[in-house]
Amino acid sequence: MNIFSELFTNFLLAQSSIGLEEISLLLFSSLVPIKPKRLTKTEKESFSLSQELKDILIGLILGDLFVQKQNVNVRLTFRQGTIHQNYLLHLYELFSNYTTSIPKTYNMPLDQRTGKVYSGIYFHTYSLPCFVPLFNMFYFEGKKIIPTNINELLTVHSLGYWLCDDGSFCKSTHRVRISTESFTLAEVDLLVKTLNDKWNLKCYKVKSYNSYRIVIPRKSLKDLQSLLKDVIPSMMLHKIGL
Repeated sequence: MNIFSELFTNFLLAQSSIGLEEISLLLFSSLVPIKPKRLTKTEKESFSLSQELKDILIGLILGDLFVQKQNVNVRLTFRQGTIHQNYLLHLYELFSNYTTSIPKTYNMPLDQRTGKVYSGIYFHTYSLPCFVPLFNMFYFEGKKIIPTNINELLTVHSLGYWLCDDGSFCKSTHRVRISTESFTLAEVDLLVKTLNDKWNLKCYKVKSYNSYRIVIPRKSLKDLQSLLKDVIPSMMLHKIGL
């Protein structure tokens, strides 16, 4: 266990007794004496991704993951509101080998709908070549796109983590909605086709202002839950009504 994994474990254990900001400060003070060295080109090239982590990242890129090209390499930034801090810490545990950054809190911009300022938690990875293929697949001229071969890329793990970010369960209708408003109509149609072809979820698109969302209907809910109940982390199972 490296120092960051050990500190992360202590981070999780501390949650029950002190607040998030206090934990972040505690971790930061613990890491101050440890100044991470700048990675050499050879060290950066030694990093690789398991197939499971690639699949998870595909789902997260469809969702809220911030993917940034820095010169020739790519850095990932994971962000969540503090209401989902346990989920963010789960992601940190998955990707702790790719970072020396610890989770930190920040204030989001003023929410114009509520007039409130909410807080969030984030961490970012090293800028690494192993993330570049994913960037090249999902970004064109600085804009996120859906690859034409998404049917080949999307796995059960991808779907599970996509729903962790962009899924929501409607208790009154027992439907799951996926926020896809940032994608074009053609891209949403491709995603709908992919979900139906791969898992027969009988999903469809609905208009949302000038864009579209995907709906997984009540009749497919049990199939969706059976598919994802062992994939989605426990703190996010409410996204599929569990």
